[in-house]
Amino acid sequence: MDEVQEILEEICESIPSYAYEHLNGGIILTEEAKYHEEAYAEDLVIMGEYQRSMLGNMIKIYYGSFMDMYRFSSRETLREKLEEVLLHEFTHHLEFLANEWGLVIEDKKFLEEYRKRKQNE
Repeated sequence: MDEVQEILEEICESIPSYAYEHLNGGIILTEEAKYHEEAYAEDLVIMGEYQRSMLGNMIKIYYGSFMDMYRFSSRETLREKLEEVLLHEFTHHLEFLANEWGLVIEDKKFLEEYRKRKQNE
């Protein structure tokens, strides 16, 4: 988990400071693996989430999910995937602040396509 934390910190250093505005809950690396509630046989893994609550706005990265998917990958591949997920969650944060919902709509479309694929199997 320490290596993933180190990689996340490196990635965070490259993100402009304005992106952190109102992200008062910060970025949290949690040990758990998380699966979408509609996942069939744990095939829809949640790698990260942007969360808003009374505690504040935060980004959660699921270490267990990354290990399920990339345990045997190179450090470079792991870094690429962590960066992809972290930037995705930052996009949710920035869109929320701007009252934009493009990525939310895109995520909903992805989930709808997933449901259709599973119904056709």
